Amino acid sequence: MTIDFQALMAREFPVIDHHYTERDTMFYALSVGLGFEPTDERQLPFVYEDGLQTFPTMAAIMAYPGLWIREPDTGIDWEHGLHSEQGMEFLKSVPPAGHIRAQTRVSGIVDKGEGRGALIYTERTGIDVATGEELFRVFHTTFARKDGGFGGPDGPVRKPHPVPEREPDAVCDLPTLEQQALYYRLNGDPNPHNADPKSAAAAGFPRPILHGLCSYGFAGHAIVRACCDYNPTALKALHVRLSAPVFPGETLRTEIWREENGTTLAFRMKALERDVVVLNNGRAELT
Repeated sequence: MTIDFQALMAREFPVIDHHYTERDTMFYALSVGLGFEPTDERQLPFVYEDGLQTFPTMAAIMAYPGLWIREPDTGIDWEHGLHSEQGMEFLKSVPPAGHIRAQTRVSGIVDKGEGRGALIYTERTGIDVATGEELFRVFHTTFARKDGGFGGPDGPVRKPHPVPEREPDAVCDLPTLEQQALYYRLNGDPNPHNADPKSAAAAGFPRPILHGLCSYGFAGHAIVRACCDYNPTALKALHVRLSAPVFPGETLRTEIWREENGTTLAFRMKALERDVVVLNNGRAELT
């Protein structure tokens, strides 16, 4: 199959009701590195039920549509699909337990041409069922590496946020565990590339890789740690390009630059042991 532009743009996603508990909230925080210093009282509110707060990037897994590109009707060669960009806007604090409802939609498709792949943009808005309030917006880009040349439009393409060439204003190193992906997948992201060595090899990886959304959560952790003193309400938006895979067990170094307006940050993340940029063109908005 090949991508049918009109059919994919009109694809109907189910409305997803996401019920979650305080235990789920604590587990998510642990899965993106919160609590790695268990006596740090700034981290305890995310991993301990006394005064529990939801870490903002948990919204990435709420009402998540799953690995929908595996469905035959998409026309996508899912084995060669990569999560290439992730963005979020945090509108209100997410309660530590509750009921979120959202429906994903395809917001754009870009045909980069034969042999160059395609970009598929999706988004969803999370609504607190108890109050009717919009809590967050999630923006996701899939790079379908084998699916270009189907006759779709060649734009518009989202422009990357520039990263300054000067030395960063702040640096934050966070460790990942060898089993980090096995933990993170229990949030409801069962992609076999992150657990099964054979599936990872079929996709061209030497071993299972860390979920892109897990790396994204670590980026949010680094920003909130380095620039917000672990105040989650200070983070209003987080956008990034996923430029290279992370392998569980690597140390993730986030380099951060403050921009002139004082509330916008540029950032990138490196796998320290390989000196490889794994997240690039990052933009964070603070209060």
